[in-house]
Amino acid sequence: MNMSRHYIRFLSVSLSALLLFPLTGCWSSHEIEEQSLGVGVAYDKGKESMIEKEFDEQGEGYAKKNLITSTYQLITPQVASSTTKQGGSQQKSYVSMSETGDSPHQMIRELSLRSDTPFAGYHMKVIVISEALARSYSLEKLVDQNLRDNDFRPSCLVLISKGRASDTLESKTAGEIPAFHLYGMIDNTYRTTRILPPMSLIKLESKIQSGSSFLLQNVLSANGEIKFAGAAIIKGKTQKMIGFLNEEDIDGLTWITGKGKGGLVKTFDKKTGQLIVYEIESMKSRIEPHVKGNNISFDVHIESEGRLSENWVSSGNPSKNQFLQKVEKTSEKKVKHLAKNVVEKMQKNYKVDVAGFGNRLRIKKPRVWMRVKDNWDQTFSEVPINYHVKLTIKDYGASASKT
Repeated sequence: MNMSRHYIRFLSVSLSALLLFPLTGCWSSHEIEEQSLGVGVAYDKGKESMIEKEFDEQGEGYAKKNLITSTYQLITPQVASSTTKQGGSQQKSYVSMSETGDSPHQMIRELSLRSDTPFAGYHMKVIVISEALARSYSLEKLVDQNLRDNDFRPSCLVLISKGRASDTLESKTAGEIPAFHLYGMIDNTYRTTRILPPMSLIKLESKIQSGSSFLLQNVLSANGEIKFAGAAIIKGKTQKMIGFLNEEDIDGLTWITGKGKGGLVKTFDKKTGQLIVYEIESMKSRIEPHVKGNNISFDVHIESEGRLSENWVSSGNPSKNQFLQKVEKTSEKKVKHLAKNVVEKMQKNYKVDVAGFGNRLRIKKPRVWMRVKDNWDQTFSEVPINYHVKLTIKDYGASASKT
């Protein structure tokens, strides 16, 4: 009986002790107030920094090549505290720190020599790579450390900048954090056809591994303001940037892929030269491959429903089917023009497929794909493509009828 009581008491004490372990939190945790939170990083072609020059004159330091300048956007305890006290009216909500070297990982560690708070990358929102760097080095090398680092979120957005990447992480707006601003701009895809589906770090890895060519959203910076403007073309075989598509090209590409959520088609009435605008409410596209012997071709079927959102034609009565049909045909012609133009640029100027034609061939004709996949970009540059566009106006607004 006594043995049984002692045994029960022993079990009770043991269980109580075990229950305390989940309450201890993470063993390796660090207080957030004691860390510098990285929210964005920009990679530019290297330039010599003043700190390195001072060390060189003293004959100290270690050998490294100035290939890359990394600029980290940080939210530090000091910045967070001072912004809160001042209400964020004039104080910047971030600090920027730059390092130059040949290893992104080593450059992160170099920050520890200049700060009393350790760098934490698990809140990283964007990685911006400059055009100059993307043309010189493969993306596989440039983001290798980011992909291996468990601190970097797989959802981190990857962008290309035309100009210095570090400029895109600067803002003149008090209280604004540029990395958050860039990340949030992707949500505007329902308003325009000029924003690509987001390329996260994890998606970028799959693109790199596939060896196929692809696009990265381009961002411009001017006078402290930023704008999405076109896209950078990344060649699959080299993983280097080879050129740009402009904003109108992205319009055409979005129609081909059918991945748009909203946007406009601006045309002009042939008779009067007056403005007409078709607003997209839905779109879908189907790329159909055809194979006859060794010859490959594609049909692109595009459909959309929308509304007449703007009409400057004084003689155009939106309530009349004849006028609406005329607007539909004019808008269809514009969409077809956009699609043909961007494909011609892909085939003739750059000889790359960044619209998914090869993927559709892989799905529909796997045996043919196995035969042509190793040299697909070159094969694609000579493939004929036909376009079929159907737009339907379902709504023409509440404007009064014109006589």
